[in-house]
Amino acid sequence: MAMERTNLLNMAKLSIKGLIESALSFGRTLDSDYPPLQQFFVVMEHCLKHGLKVKKSFLGYNKSLWGPLELVEKLCPEAAEISASVRDLPGLKTPLGRARAWLRLALMQKRLADYLRLLITRKDLLSDFYETSALMLEEEGAVIVGLLVGLNVIDANLCVKGEDLDSQVGVIDFSMYLKNDIDDYRTSILDQKNYVEELNRHSTVHGLQGRVDSLEKSNSKLIEELAIAKNNIIKLQEENQQLRSENNLILLKAQQHLEVTQGDVSLERDTYKQSRQGLDEMYNEARRQLKEECQLRQDVENELVVQVSMKQEMELAMKLLEKDIHEKQDTLIGLRQQLDEVKAINVEMYQKMQSSSEEMKKKNDMISRLEEKTNQITATMKQLEQRLATPPKTQFTRPHTGHHTIQQLETDLKIEREWRQTLQNDLHREKDTVAQLGTEALQINGLKKEFHRLQDENIQLKNICEDQEQALEELGSKLSEYVPLKHHFCTSFNPSFKHVWLKDKDATHCKMCEKEFSISRRKHHCRNCGEIFCNSCSDNELPLPASPKPVRVCDTCHALLLQRCSSNPT
Repeated sequence: MAMERTNLLNMAKLSIKGLIESALSFGRTLDSDYPPLQQFFVVMEHCLKHGLKVKKSFLGYNKSLWGPLELVEKLCPEAAEISASVRDLPGLKTPLGRARAWLRLALMQKRLADYLRLLITRKDLLSDFYETSALMLEEEGAVIVGLLVGLNVIDANLCVKGEDLDSQVGVIDFSMYLKNDIDDYRTSILDQKNYVEELNRHSTVHGLQGRVDSLEKSNSKLIEELAIAKNNIIKLQEENQQLRSENNLILLKAQQHLEVTQGDVSLERDTYKQSRQGLDEMYNEARRQLKEECQLRQDVENELVVQVSMKQEMELAMKLLEKDIHEKQDTLIGLRQQLDEVKAINVEMYQKMQSSSEEMKKKNDMISRLEEKTNQITATMKQLEQRLATPPKTQFTRPHTGHHTIQQLETDLKIEREWRQTLQNDLHREKDTVAQLGTEALQINGLKKEFHRLQDENIQLKNICEDQEQALEELGSKLSEYVPLKHHFCTSFNPSFKHVWLKDKDATHCKMCEKEFSISRRKHHCRNCGEIFCNSCSDNELPLPASPKPVRVCDTCHALLLQRCSSNPT
């Protein structure tokens, strides 16, 4: 082990020295194909393998460099990046390939010497991977690590991903370190002689004697094993001869069995051909029937699609009809409300017209009385004027009348004047009353015209209402025509539908509440039992086997179907 360590140390010196000198003379970045660099990695691989413990596995014995190199990332966190990169490389399958990739990446980082220095300082960890006299645990390992510091002056650009590192053979090429120049031939011989003398100087006599003893012991063991091997060879030759004879017998039997088997196979082939022909005919017949069945199924599916589309169109048409009927009903209800309002206005206007007519009659009577009274007053005033005009004649004709008569006439004249003033005031008041009555008469005439206009509007609304009722009757008749068609679809898609579909004309009252049907209280069929109900007694929707969409059902069928669903959830 000591001699091997010395040889490896010398080879490492030569490899590192030659790599540095050639790289400096080369003058540019090194790549993977550079021979001195390849030999350096081979030498480093041998140095790291020296004294490595053998581990048993399922495939045999294994020496792996990846174990100790993997410890570096625990000692130095900066090396974790290299280890992760090596693990992620897709082409590496063996631990040896990972170790070779790790060495190349560490050299490119110029941290190879630092990483190995940290590794050799932890001999407690390396003892799990190396023997006690391994190079990495002795002083030679520290010397090699010191030599690796000089490699920091080298720039290398190595392609690790595409290189086959698992199957490379690590053999040291000594020809690179032997100089072929004729002029330096003697110098190289002297160097080699000095190298051999140095190797012999390091080997002691005690070591040689021990090695001779071990060789003698191994030689005696080999002689014994050789004798045992010769005996085994003789036995194996006899067994081989016996096996050859048995093999010939087995060969003859196999040939006979083969001939019999070939005859059976030919017979079975003929039988198979005949049965295959019959099976082909049966297959063609079955395939033809399958095509016919597929065509029939396609026709049935197309017919089903057509029926479903017709059903959807019918449902859409019925919904549109129902919507139109609802709109017509709403319009009819609005028109009826307007008609009621017009009727109320007509009644009110009629009452007002009657009251105004009565008042007008009273006013006319009053006007006639006032005119008579005015005429009387006018006649009286004329008589008074005549009487006022007559007294002077009496005074000239009767100069002997006394003072008493003149006073009485003055009193009468004063009374007549007051009465005349009163009558004139009454006349003015009556004229104002007549003017007011004339204004009211004009208002009554306007009310008459408004009344006649409202009567015309009432007649128009009645005509529109009659038209709407006629349209509703026509829609009802059309709806009654569509409902049996929908019942036909229900019975066609649901054979279990055996209830009688009641006709519209046969039902005048609701089946449940027994209220009479009218324009505002419409008829509705229950899609389950077929009876006719009003809207309040059939305001329920449930999906039936005849229709996946929810349809109208009565309250009784709704409760019955819910009970069935709760008792049988499937």
